[in-house]
Amino acid sequence: MMYLLLDDKLFLAPLESPQRVLDVGTGTGIWAIDFADQFPSAEVIGTDLSPIQPRWVPPNCKFELDDADLEWTYPDNHFDYVHIRYMIGSIKDWPKLYEQAFRCLKPGGILEHMDYELKIKCDDGTMPDDCIWHDWSRLFVDSGEKLGRTFAVIHRSNGWMEEAGFQDPHTDIFKTPLTGWSSDPKWKEIGNFYALANAEGIEGYCLYLLSEIHKWGHEEIQVFVAKMKKTAASRDIHAYLDIGSTWARKPLEKK
Repeated sequence: MMYLLLDDKLFLAPLESPQRVLDVGTGTGIWAIDFADQFPSAEVIGTDLSPIQPRWVPPNCKFELDDADLEWTYPDNHFDYVHIRYMIGSIKDWPKLYEQAFRCLKPGGILEHMDYELKIKCDDGTMPDDCIWHDWSRLFVDSGEKLGRTFAVIHRSNGWMEEAGFQDPHTDIFKTPLTGWSSDPKWKEIGNFYALANAEGIEGYCLYLLSEIHKWGHEEIQVFVAKMKKTAASRDIHAYLDIGSTWARKPLEKK
């Protein structure tokens, strides 16, 4: 879905010939593997808390078990490019994470962070005030704040990167349909992928947050999940969320 959204690109930063690359929170490792294939001369490292990555990978790609919230053990001025994607709700201190990326990047190196906003929006009045998408947004945003792992990230990335020392952050925002309601073929396909992801993942998204953070009972959660699945399958509601990508460069000379 993200590959389609970026018009068949893995990143938006103006990379030339990166030699040392770090993918923070690599998950299944799919991005790191594809990037290593695209840049065979680069050494690509993907880190994650879960060792769920495949063993059969390009020779220039490897995975390490690591917690990005802890102090990074990589040397100063080491990487050409640090990539972060879909990590909202996972990081306690985003400004500190950006500072660590800044330290570990070479002068001229680039940090790129792509994530999404949980506030569901609609521009044409097809999403009523009592739509469950509003409850979904509120519950998840509240959960993030209670956990100390905010979901409000993409519209703050610019400021955090500048505070860390990066130069001229650049942000692109994509209005991403939650179902295949768009008349544009590209965005219809992206919306269909998003709807599939929601259909398969909604219960998993909800169980921990609603039971442990909001203290809902099992039946109440199941009713909410059923309503969410019904709404997430509807193309009558033209709902979307913002996906944002911000990249910035470490100055060539320290100011």
